[in-house]
Amino acid sequence: MKQSLHSGSDSALSRLAPTMALTEGQEALKAEVLSFCRAHRTDDHALFIIEGDAGTGKSLLLNTLFTAIQHAARGRDGHDPLHGSHNFLLVNHPEMIKLYRNISETQTALRKKDFERPTTFINQVNAGGRRADIVLVDEAHLLLTRRDPYNRFHQDNQLEEIIRHAHVVVIVFDARQVLKFKSLWDDASLARLVSGFPVVTRRLEHQFRMHAHADVMDWIRALRDGVLRPLPAPQAFDFRIFDDAQAMYEAIRQRNAQYGLCRMLATYDYPYTLNGQDHFITEGRFHLRWDRAMPQARLPWAERPDTIDEVGSVYTIQGFDLNYAGVILGPSITYDRATDRIVIDPSRYEDRAAFTGRDGVENPHEVMARIILNSINVLMTRGVRGLYIYASDPNLHARLAQLWEERQAGGDTRPAA
Repeated sequence: MKQSLHSGSDSALSRLAPTMALTEGQEALKAEVLSFCRAHRTDDHALFIIEGDAGTGKSLLLNTLFTAIQHAARGRDGHDPLHGSHNFLLVNHPEMIKLYRNISETQTALRKKDFERPTTFINQVNAGGRRADIVLVDEAHLLLTRRDPYNRFHQDNQLEEIIRHAHVVVIVFDARQVLKFKSLWDDASLARLVSGFPVVTRRLEHQFRMHAHADVMDWIRALRDGVLRPLPAPQAFDFRIFDDAQAMYEAIRQRNAQYGLCRMLATYDYPYTLNGQDHFITEGRFHLRWDRAMPQARLPWAERPDTIDEVGSVYTIQGFDLNYAGVILGPSITYDRATDRIVIDPSRYEDRAAFTGRDGVENPHEVMARIILNSINVLMTRGVRGLYIYASDPNLHARLAQLWEERQAGGDTRPAA
């Protein structure tokens, strides 16, 4: 059963609303997690892990699950083990918090206070707040794995603290979306945290977001591992390489006029400072500002009409759908002709905060490269209808142009980029 991403309002709110139909597999997983929560509500600790790549419906499942939990918690069935339970949904992403709180206004069982940032939840409980019964964590790959006094987190690991302050914890997790050293997860550290209490792990496999054939997803997965494959054959999903960033932007604007929710995105290879000033990305005749920090805006970045005139980063787009994404691969993503592989140059990456907290990490240069590749994975998996790509590095630019020409020669009859 295919989920429709375009029924009703074509917005992030409608796509994540708990009224969206789940597939049979998602319904079965939802029922399994609900049974797990009911069985372990009074246990000291229990953890349910839901894994899945970007676009596999993790957030929709989690929001639908949380709504069902809160219906039971605030309902009239006093025999339900979930009745009267004290529950939260946490996400370490300010744009996603906006979305969840906006959705709560449409559901009688939900309250805005049900949704919090992990640090806020941890600090409130540490200050004498009531221990939670069930805590759901979206985008758990963003949880901190080391202290971060700047963001008022003074412990050693956010997941460890959340588990300590709840009976049941349910997390959704994608290791390929880790973007910072201070959120660096590995199997050994996770195993240490969850040893000694009930743990269940399930994985979502089906791709819902991108209406693309498997060869598109295989191409993106290969790229995130540094491998350039021949471009996927022409199909309904609009996948193009652009020789000019301005031409790509003009195409994105046209698609936005047709469908809405089409935006420009870029790797964090261009200077940006939170100083209240505009900062710009320039590539040839293309010149457009980075996304403006607007924490008080009610709508998330992808939903605001004015952001068609901005370039989004991983931090404003992670977790969200677009209809078309125009992705600029900046100077840190280079290409080696001899090996025919992507080569990452972390010295060109402008998100220096992503690389803080390297003490004790083995092979930090490899981890830096992986973080940048993960960011590419996030950016390239946003588009439902299409993905457009422009590369800044001359060698990569030339290689992608060659791959595009080879595909054109193979029978792509659409206008050349």
